[in-house]
Amino acid sequence: MRIFKISLFLLLGLSSCNEPDRSKPAQTTEDQSGPDNFKIIKFNNPGLEVDLGVGLWASPIPMDFDGDGDLDLLVSCTDAPYSGTYLFENKSEQTDGSTVFEKPVRVAEGIRNVSVSYIGDEPRILGPGLEYEDFRKQLYNQPLGIFNAHSILKDFPKRRFSQWQYVDYENDGDLDLIMGVDDWEPYGWDEGFDENGKWKKGDLHGYVYLITNENGKMVNKGKLKTAKGKPLDVYGNTTPNIEDFDGDGDLDIICGEFVDTFTWFENTGSRENPEYAEGRLLSNEDGLVAMDLEMMKPVALDWNGDGTIDLIVGDEDGRVAFIENTGKKEDNMPVFKSPVYLKQKADDVKFGGLVTPYSVDWDGDGDEDLICGNTAGYIGFIENLGNGNDGFPKWAAPEYLKADGEIIRILAGENGSIQGPAERKWGYTTLSVADWDGDGLHDIIINSIWGKVEWYKNVGTRKEPRLAKRESVKVAWGDSDIPKPAWNWWNPGKEELSTQWRTTPFATDWNRNGLTDLIMLDHEGYLAFYERFKNDDGELYLKPGKRIFKDENGSDLRLSANKAGGSGRRKLTFTDWDGDGDLDLLVNGKNVDFYENTGDKDGQVRFENRGPVSPQRLAGHTTSPTTVDWDGDGVRDLLVGAEDGHLYWLENKGK
Repeated sequence: MRIFKISLFLLLGLSSCNEPDRSKPAQTTEDQSGPDNFKIIKFNNPGLEVDLGVGLWASPIPMDFDGDGDLDLLVSCTDAPYSGTYLFENKSEQTDGSTVFEKPVRVAEGIRNVSVSYIGDEPRILGPGLEYEDFRKQLYNQPLGIFNAHSILKDFPKRRFSQWQYVDYENDGDLDLIMGVDDWEPYGWDEGFDENGKWKKGDLHGYVYLITNENGKMVNKGKLKTAKGKPLDVYGNTTPNIEDFDGDGDLDIICGEFVDTFTWFENTGSRENPEYAEGRLLSNEDGLVAMDLEMMKPVALDWNGDGTIDLIVGDEDGRVAFIENTGKKEDNMPVFKSPVYLKQKADDVKFGGLVTPYSVDWDGDGDEDLICGNTAGYIGFIENLGNGNDGFPKWAAPEYLKADGEIIRILAGENGSIQGPAERKWGYTTLSVADWDGDGLHDIIINSIWGKVEWYKNVGTRKEPRLAKRESVKVAWGDSDIPKPAWNWWNPGKEELSTQWRTTPFATDWNRNGLTDLIMLDHEGYLAFYERFKNDDGELYLKPGKRIFKDENGSDLRLSANKAGGSGRRKLTFTDWDGDGDLDLLVNGKNVDFYENTGDKDGQVRFENRGPVSPQRLAGHTTSPTTVDWDGDGVRDLLVGAEDGHLYWLENKGK
């Protein structure tokens, strides 16, 4: 069956339309060392348990890796800077949703399209058209080709994922293959909404291919089809798993998708001659079985040893969930419980993906806590519990903040993302904390995937904050047209601020007149000053933005010149980074770019980009800076939220 040597390895994992080829090892923080590197922040909290997680794009490999008789969990991720395959050892006496795993240990590089197949009780680890042989000992060091993946994948130049699995498909004693691949060609990605917010372009597709073993030769049989002759087709990121999920003796298929649900294809034929019914979404008494985020990757196995086939599922933000098969059936479909996210002993502080921290004493106890946004659209509170054992704070587990009694979650929904309905479970909250209404309490000002600048009023107390419902910040546009990004299908209200998506709303009293102003990118990507004032009725409003910030040539400082999906995405903060007494600008980049304040004349401030503050790469898509003074020396150091959801600290040496 292994028909060619791995000299063809570089042909087996083609690059996708949106991300680099991850079949090869990715650069990680392990590869970058030096005195100017960032330090990852630890919980410093022995006994604390948190959600198990790596960086972005968790690919779980559940197996007894250490040979001690229980199931451990390996998880591969390929983001920057956390890329790697991590071992979460199981030292408990059980394996179920309550298992608490050990802290992760990096054992290998991160591999993108990696999957596990169980042949009997033996895990076999596959990539696109290849198997990683003797995986426990060799990890990814001994790949061997089993099929020319290029012969299929060349037909899908716009794709993100390709997952492969062994299976004895016809019950004839040899190993065949099934393969899932997604097709982004009809979707088109950018600027697909009409003026009413309806998506004009196509859907995502995800297909399943069968490759049979015919006397040792692997033969592509094409797309698997239902009994009605239609291809098995899900909403991208197919991730097919073929097992006897309903306990009737034949092999059914459960697929993941790009968003959050699972499609069940019942085998209505036999073990030797499968036929598949039309796909149905898994559900239970609570509704659809759905993950918290997107881009999930399910793996089928009997996780808890009760004789039924469960699902272990990696989520986009690096977490991994257990979805238990109850062994019951409803309307001829197996009933699975809702996802339970696995736990680990706390190690590195993490809050989702693309975390956007802001340092502030949120609970009024005298130290700096963290208020954070993330990809999933949540806003979290990470409490500073005092000094830890390494000179850095001890942290509590992240806690989702609520507004008007409900957990805050901003979501794109069907038409809130520039890049279409495939991103409906994303929110990309980015924020700052300030006294927005002048009542002496900390409020939260946010932007998100929508590009709407809004705020949450604190209706509690200094030590016990409580947030009211979200409302828009108010701008006195007067008789002028209300600006918006040219590609937005929707129009802002008459006093609303619509700007580029996923950009920091930095709230501060810039002109020192006692009112909180706003500095952020305007609708065309220029850094603008929105001055606060009181109208004749004493109500607080922002003036339209002024481009008072200039580059080294004296031109308006433009931090985002791209359009549509490539627009925005800029995170920023101000601090005296070089110790010369004025406020410099720190902006996301490879890690964080230092824009030196080189002078203020007639109310205009000039900045010169001095480049990254460190040689270390923290960004895949973006980073998000804030400043902290944990040692109380009066100098603001740099804290950066990275794409991997972790937090990285760098000392300010510009004292």
